[in-house]
Amino acid sequence: MLAFVLRRLFQAVIVMIAVAFIAFMLFQYVGDPVVFLLGQDAKPDQIAQLRSDLGLDQPFFVQFWHFLVNAVQGEFGLSLRQGAKVSRLIGERFPATLELAAVAGLLAVSIGIPMGVYTALRRGTFTSQVFMTVSLLGVSLPPFLIGILLILFFAVILGWFPSFGRGEVVKIGWWSSGLFTRDGWIHIVLPAITLAIFQLTLIMRLVRAEMLEVLRTDYIKFGRARGLSNRAIHFGHALKNTLVPVITIIGLQVGTLIAFSIITETVFQWPGMGLLFIQAVTFADIPVMAAYLCLISLIFVVINLLVDMLYFAVDPRLRVANAGGH
Repeated sequence: MLAFVLRRLFQAVIVMIAVAFIAFMLFQYVGDPVVFLLGQDAKPDQIAQLRSDLGLDQPFFVQFWHFLVNAVQGEFGLSLRQGAKVSRLIGERFPATLELAAVAGLLAVSIGIPMGVYTALRRGTFTSQVFMTVSLLGVSLPPFLIGILLILFFAVILGWFPSFGRGEVVKIGWWSSGLFTRDGWIHIVLPAITLAIFQLTLIMRLVRAEMLEVLRTDYIKFGRARGLSNRAIHFGHALKNTLVPVITIIGLQVGTLIAFSIITETVFQWPGMGLLFIQAVTFADIPVMAAYLCLISLIFVVINLLVDMLYFAVDPRLRVANAGGH
């Protein structure tokens, strides 16, 4: 187990160094930050002085080393658009994005798995066919269109939910949360559903496919021959083995929810990191773009590491292979 974790940690470090290098290259080839800070009318001596203060007059690899050290400490300099520390901007927006992704992920898992099991065990029924049709729509429609349709129907026509914003939030130290207020819950419903629909349908179809595959295996047939009840076979044996590969997909989808909440946050003007990133791209705010890239990559690496460890703990075949040196 220790050797497995150490290998994964080494791979994670290599990945993060590669991502940091890509993020650093943004500073080299996506505009000149000195021009953004001083403007086009700056004098040459002002430009030279600021370039020296920022360390941009140093050799390439020296600059990259300083960038790497600062990135490990969570420092990415100042936002070129807002003039504030990037770490503070990310810290202010991160709770909103994490909150939205958590609610969307909970919806996707709590609804997707039961729907997948139902469509596998009751395939051919009318309800199962309806679920499969809805899942095709969920996979096919882009999130921005789903968000717009939800706003049109539930916010404009019915007036049940607000169409933008996060609502009232509660401060808990530096963390802000809307999950402790009624207004916060009302505001998060539509964006969470929009973000969850694709993940929900993906999980449902994956669980259904894996469940059907497991139900055809020999040990399930042997269990039926022994006289085990359908409940024991379906939920005591089949579902347990079905969830082994699903764990990996669900773990990776959590990172996807955070990374690709950009569209949902833009449609609903949700004040999270995705909206901050879109604004940074619009104004070529390179420090914010680099910080976002590194943070999202770190989230994916950590989640992938945790999923690998969980997969190692759940699947005995991996432990046997690792003990045998394969």
